[in-house]
Formats: sequence, structure tokens, C-alpha cells
Amino acid sequence: MPEPLTRLWRTDRQIALRAQLGVFRRGAGDPTSWWGPDGSTARVSQTPEGVGTLHLACVPGTGEVHASAWGQGAEWLLASVPALLGADDDPDGFEPVHPPVAEAWRRFGHWRVPRSGLVFDALAPAVIEQKVTGQEAFSGYRMLVRRFGSPAPGPFPRLQAPPTAAGWAAVPSWAWLQASVDGARSRTVVRAAGYAGRLEEATRLSLDEARRRLRALPGVGVWTYAETAQRALGDADAVSFGDYHVAKDIGWALTGTPVDDAGLEELLEPYRGHRYRVQHLLGLAGHHRPRRGPRMAPRTHLPTRR
Repeated sequence: MPEPLTRLWRTDRQIALRAQLGVFRRGAGDPTSWWGPDGSTARVSQTPEGVGTLHLACVPGTGEVHASAWGQGAEWLLASVPALLGADDDPDGFEPVHPPVAEAWRRFGHWRVPRSGLVFDALAPAVIEQKVTGQEAFSGYRMLVRRFGSPAPGPFPRLQAPPTAAGWAAVPSWAWLQASVDGARSRTVVRAAGYAGRLEEATRLSLDEARRRLRALPGVGVWTYAETAQRALGDADAVSFGDYHVAKDIGWALTGTPVDDAGLEELLEPYRGHRYRVQHLLGLAGHHRPRRGPRMAPRTHLPTRR
């Protein structure tokens, strides 16, 4: 096996990899990510230079990060490490006005909004997750990556690279259905794959321009843009409006009562420019309303046999 390319990156803030990068993990069985018992992590991506695997290990209690990378995208991934770990995020102007937000900021003030710089890499799974339970979404993504992805470069035999844009476009209709991804979502992924180059250009645009470009794609609404921008573009204001849980959980955390999207927008108005920061900080702090009743059963999109 070829030796990895390596990089040592230092910052003046503490880096907690699980808090910083957990948002990229698509469920416990995500074949594109791995977490070690020592807190290190590895993730495989399709970069502009080709597939690559990035491994990160942090010296506990410090801002020293050891990075290793394999594959055609190794150099690109190593160059992306500072932005991925939040170096481009600026929390200036963020002032907590609710006690739970202030407490979360006190505990997780080291966290910064990540920026992977990989738009389609974040968009495809976000589309698959539209309007379904997390269990169903993660299962579908896992099935498709394992079937149509490729082995990850590097010493992580269980990691599987997601398909390229062309690979997503070539997934047959029956395979989407077997993964419980309906036609509306599969068509959105396939359509987005045809514009992957234009979508990746969003990383070089202002956030307003990037939002307009992504939202111009049929099937990409407010929620899908937010889920993509939080990861790929480092958008600290991209709230997951339209999510089944987010408004209810934040409302519960800040007022003791679940709210809808209109209520969430009003609650977060004092944080404009940092509204996703509030969303994620409260999530890190474990603010979730009490869950009652059985979980929703996964649905199937396979045709009924007669």
C-alpha cells in the first residue's frame, strides 16, 4: 500500500473531532466514515481531484491535528483540513440571549461551523434524507453506497467511497426503489449529478449566490439547501427549516414548548447570521424534547406485487 501524504495542523483552540465532524456521519452504519476508539476519524470523499480518504487524529486537550490521506484526492483533502475543522468560521457578533444557548456556548465554544468544500458530496445524501425517517434515509444511503460506490483508498477495509456524480446518475431505477428512495428524490439526485460541476462552483460564490444556485435546482428546497450548506459551505446561518424535529426541539429548549417553523424563525431572529450555530450548539448540548410513542416504521417504495 502506498504511504500516505501527511500534514500537521495547529490551531489556538481545542479540537474535539466528534463534535466538529459528527455532522458528516450518515447514521451508525455509514460506510463512508469511521471512528476509532481513540477518537480519531476517517472519511472517504469524491474530491475534484478524485477519490480520497482522510484520517484525522487530535492530541487531546490541544489544537494539534495529525492528518493523513490516501488516493488521488489526498493532496486536496489535506489542503481542506483547516476549513473542515472550522478555521474559516467567524463567530464574531454571536451573542447568546437565551440561557440554554449561553450554556451550550460555554461548553462547546471550541466548535466551529465546518466547511468541506464538497457540494455534491453533501447534497446527494441530503436529498435521500428528504421527508423520511432517519432510519430509512441512512439505510437507503448505506445500501446505495455499498452497491455502487468503490473501495476506499488507504488502510480502512470497511470504508466505501460514495459514487461519483456520474455513478449516481447511472444508478438504475429499480435500485433506488430497493433502497426505499422514491422517484422524486432519485430524480433530484440524478438531475443534480448532471449539474455537478456548476454546483461545485458554489464554493467560490458568496453564500447568497450559492443559495440561489442550489435552490434553482428542482427538488432542492430550504431544508435541502441548509443541510448541504451546513456541511459544504460553512453557512453559519443555514437553519434546517422544514425538519420534523428541529423547530420542536429548539422551541422546547428555549421556551419549554415545541414550536413550528414560524415560531422558530421568530425565536432565532436575534441570532441572524448565526442561526445554524444556535441549532448545532443546542444539539451538541443534548437539547431534545421528550420523545413519546413508538418510532415510525420504515416505509417501502417497492411496487406492490399482485
